Amino acid sequence: VNVISRHTTTTIVINELERRLARDMEDYLLKLAPPDERSSSPAARDGILYKHNDIDKRPDGEEEYRRCIENGWNMDDPNAARAWRDQEPINAHAHLLSMLLGSSSESIPVVDSNMVIGQWQSILLVDLDGPRNRTVGIQFMGFA
Repeated sequence: VNVISRHTTTTIVINELERRLARDMEDYLLKLAPPDERSSSPAARDGILYKHNDIDKRPDGEEEYRRCIENGWNMDDPNAARAWRDQEPINAHAHLLSMLLGSSSESIPVVDSNMVIGQWQSILLVDLDGPRNRTVGIQFMGFA
């Protein structure tokens, strides 16, 4: 089974699903990459400013401009450009953490219709920029 995240600010990991560990992970990750001072997150820290969060300076370059157009945003229309900027979250820290965690997918072996994972292991979608609606892709491969 392959499980893939469809979002740049989420990761798929295999780890223990335990509340206190989840809090430890959150505390640790927020120390590594705290939210920008402009963020609405309660963990936002003064003096932290990420360039990605300079929303009024984006799109920055032809590539980002083209991706906006391809995704239905008419960046030549000032109202559409403002609407795009208004919906863009202050989330550079989440992108950085996603890269540090390093996995947008996991492959899990299946034997006799059961996933082969350890006793305490779970497949987790770690949302670094939420809560928001998220989706994952699941692909099954093998012999019938």
